[in-house]
Amino acid sequence: MRCTSILHDYMKEDTVDTNALLLLGDEAVAQGAIDAGVSGFYAYPGTPSTEIMEYAQHSKTAAEAGIHRRWSANEKTAVETAIGMSYAGKRAITMMKHVGLNVAADPFINAGITGAHGGLVVAVADDPSMHSSQDEQDSRFYGKFAMIPILEPSNQQEAYDMCFTAFELSERLQVPVMIRLTTRIAHSRSGVVRRDPLAENTMGLPEDKRQFVLLPAIARTRYKMLLDKQGTMEEEAEQSSYNSYTDGEDKRMGIIATGIAYNYVMENYPDGNCPYPLLKLSQYPIPRRLVARMVDECESVLVAEEGMPVVEEQLRGLLDRGAHIKGRLSGELPRDGELNPAIVREALGLQSKTGPDVAEVVTARPPALCPGCSHIDTYNALNEALKEPYGDGHVFSDIGCYTLGALPPFESINSCVDMGASITMAKGAADAGLYPSVAVIGDSTFTHSGLTGLLDAVLENTNMVLMILDNSTTAMTGGQESHATGRLRRVVEGLGVDSEHVREIKPRRNVHDEFVQIIKEEIEHEGISVIIPHRECVQTQLRKAKAKKKGGK
Repeated sequence: MRCTSILHDYMKEDTVDTNALLLLGDEAVAQGAIDAGVSGFYAYPGTPSTEIMEYAQHSKTAAEAGIHRRWSANEKTAVETAIGMSYAGKRAITMMKHVGLNVAADPFINAGITGAHGGLVVAVADDPSMHSSQDEQDSRFYGKFAMIPILEPSNQQEAYDMCFTAFELSERLQVPVMIRLTTRIAHSRSGVVRRDPLAENTMGLPEDKRQFVLLPAIARTRYKMLLDKQGTMEEEAEQSSYNSYTDGEDKRMGIIATGIAYNYVMENYPDGNCPYPLLKLSQYPIPRRLVARMVDECESVLVAEEGMPVVEEQLRGLLDRGAHIKGRLSGELPRDGELNPAIVREALGLQSKTGPDVAEVVTARPPALCPGCSHIDTYNALNEALKEPYGDGHVFSDIGCYTLGALPPFESINSCVDMGASITMAKGAADAGLYPSVAVIGDSTFTHSGLTGLLDAVLENTNMVLMILDNSTTAMTGGQESHATGRLRRVVEGLGVDSEHVREIKPRRNVHDEFVQIIKEEIEHEGISVIIPHRECVQTQLRKAKAKKKGGK
């Protein structure tokens, strides 16, 4: 990490230069986009990317400029809306976590072919080690697949600066640009020096009015144009200030370090003098000439990259010159999880610096639902309703706080695959003959990815029960607004569920027996039923109470 002492370089006596800020990597991207003249932020919350939008939402500068910064229904709608703003000539940024890019893959990949008009930036935060995710996929694969430039900051200053670069590159090459963050960049702080802000673009339509019409004949032409730009993109990477080649005397090994992994390498050389040739790689496509120089000069090449072996695989395939390529595929670095200075140190062949074992003075505690959470009452009722005569194995869940229903003391749920999968998995199980088949999903996740699954169930009147756990917020990521708030029943009925079998209840201990009875009744109903337990998240209630108390003073 870049030392936060950068701030002190801009302090004189008691006066602090307001251009020097202490920011998370996420916040640096948000501030960079604001200062680079962005007109719209589009996102769905997901750790570790959430703070980009939250910073923009709390920015006075963004508010005064009227920059769009409301949450979208999901990542797909966020990307598509950002493409629409780009069509109108203005700069837009869309943000998500790595699995959110799966949801947005359709418009994201096609945006490489439509190209961009106003600058279009896609900021994706990957989560190696799966701190809060169901996998640790690497978004650089998506960027390579879409054949667009990728920028990968190694510190918060670069995260800020890369927003200017990304928008400029997007408009000059007329393609979207990806900024790829990882958890340790996104959620650590460092000093950032701001640039002079740019004005927003004026609205203007693309010269080619059919640029965004991907009929086959047009798409084939656009695809050839994208292919023709690949050489320019690679040359941009060759000349990029974010990619630097430092020669070294010891040619037994060369090192390619991408993004934050560059810091892990350099922390093992505190004097700043790495004895090996070192290529810091933070802009893609891979700069072939720089890599070829290293491969030709060195006996072996160690690739240190956070995430999957994206660069390593390309070296093995594109520059097979007999060099010994080392990294995650060869075993010098672990195939999964995050890197750190100690892991990289071992791969460098340096003596380990492990200290004494830390005493286990605190017993590990698994995550748990908050005291007073409405999901507690829901799972207690659901467990009792299913206990006799059905037993375990009937409940499909989704991604949210309620996923903790898999753990003791509830052990209520049997799946958690991706956003919206609870409904479709329950339908598939019901189609296979499972009875009862119950889906559990949150209100925000339902509007994110659950509506189409419910529509499938309605069209076939599938014999299943859907429980939409409505706490009026996107609780797991910190309490962002939910698109379902105040309209959930109308949406469900609008999709065709018989109003007689849309049941609402406020889950509390004193209505436990009534709740159990409702679940049993809807299980016995032959067809699709929806139960909506509704009670506001206790955390958002507490925050509102504190804000009211503070305002009263």
